[in-house]
Amino acid sequence: MPLDLGAKGSCQIGGNISTNAGGLRLLRYGSLHGSVLGLEVVLPDGTILDQLSTLRKDNTGYDLKQLFIGAEGTLGIVTGVSILTPPAPQATNNVFLALPRFENVLPLYQTVKRQLGEIMSAFEYMDRTAYDLALSHGLGPALDANEVGNAQCFVLVETSGGNEDHDLEKLNMLLESLMTAEEPLIYTGTLSQSPAQFDSLWALRERLTECVQKEGKPYKYDVSVPLAKFQSVVDTIRERMVSKGLYGDHAVSKVLGYGHIGDGNLHLNVVAKRGYSHEIEAALEPFIYELVSSHKGSVSAEHGIGSMKTHALHYSKCATSIEWMRKIKGVFDPLNIMNPGKVLA
Repeated sequence: MPLDLGAKGSCQIGGNISTNAGGLRLLRYGSLHGSVLGLEVVLPDGTILDQLSTLRKDNTGYDLKQLFIGAEGTLGIVTGVSILTPPAPQATNNVFLALPRFENVLPLYQTVKRQLGEIMSAFEYMDRTAYDLALSHGLGPALDANEVGNAQCFVLVETSGGNEDHDLEKLNMLLESLMTAEEPLIYTGTLSQSPAQFDSLWALRERLTECVQKEGKPYKYDVSVPLAKFQSVVDTIRERMVSKGLYGDHAVSKVLGYGHIGDGNLHLNVVAKRGYSHEIEAALEPFIYELVSSHKGSVSAEHGIGSMKTHALHYSKCATSIEWMRKIKGVFDPLNIMNPGKVLA
């Protein structure tokens, strides 16, 4: 299956289609808009729309299936899907790297992509606050504390290929070049040596959500911004909390960021130590949506709009786009019986 999600143990493919789920390996396999070949959808009036094609190329008019991918069930119910499934990788490996500063992330990504090429399947980022949080909840440590030093952020790189020896040779050459560079982009790094260590390195990233939940009540923002703005967005929100007198154990104890470098998706978490409050929410919204909009980003990179972000849709979509979304909704569902209140208020 060409996607991998934190909710892979409980989610269903129809829901994945309807929410255009992204996940950890979008960098390698692309979005569902590209891998879904055909859909069967039950429309609001009971009509069955049969577009269950398996063709890679079909340029015969409007590609209607794309309307239902990411529509969050507001236009119809997905009851069947044909999806392009790539060959399962025969060899998977990962490395975990510590970076002295955030400014090194983009050149590191470019270097890794150039050297690993087609076998790179994930490039995940977490800031220092997220890493320390993971350690405090029993994950890792992935790296020696003395070698990590004052590293500002961390990156997990995964490879998926067809030849273990070939992939390991590439990874070892990558690590050697990074460690011996005249101006190193990293402090230190480790290459997984066993399936258990492979899982342990991934756990540092995948279980961050669980760690955040244990710290308090998190305000979660799933946004897309240019890669170069990841850290500044997190820092700006932290400074906002400080300026409002809300940063500390009495209110917001942590502001942290992690996400998918390859597709510009930042998961920003603001942890309210004592629980949610109107004061914290008022300080965050609409400020954070305005901040994302100023970078021409998206207020929802992969989690969708649902009923919680309908008021923020206009920060990412212009009035004309929203008007035509309403018209499409009206054509398919004039009685507004499909997920009313979702996406469009």
